[in-house]
Amino acid sequence: MDKISALQKRELFTEYLTRKGHRKTPERYAILDHVCAINGHFDVEMLYQSLEGANFHVSRATLYNTIELLVDARLLVRHQFGTQGVQYECAEKAAGHFHLVCSHCGRIQEYKDLALRASVLSKKFTKFTPEYFSMYIFGLCSKCKYALKRKEKKEY
Repeated sequence: MDKISALQKRELFTEYLTRKGHRKTPERYAILDHVCAINGHFDVEMLYQSLEGANFHVSRATLYNTIELLVDARLLVRHQFGTQGVQYECAEKAAGHFHLVCSHCGRIQEYKDLALRASVLSKKFTKFTPEYFSMYIFGLCSKCKYALKRKEKKEY
């Protein structure tokens, strides 16, 4: 998704809510504005705490339901990094990078490679039209790799 303004995101969300027959509540738009202002990944509990800290009170049920609507509207992307809980990211921010996930400690590092991205986006598929993609590369971060090597040396 290309860079779009907050107003355009609101318009896309309004179109989605109208098309699906959902109510257009101030809470839903406040949550949209808040999640799109977050840099990086977040989970629902982190979002709840952030909203509470900003003196915006909303039930967790409203939060979960709105997050699902935003995912369905393609304004948010849902990530499942290994065994970690579900995390989310604004769709336009997710489009420009890949994720390196340490399978030992769970650390997530964002990685940009314009040539790889262009290669994936230019790929043609038979009887399939891609809308977006994400890539997760699992392995060991340098800290865990170093720690595991030290542990192996001590065992011998």
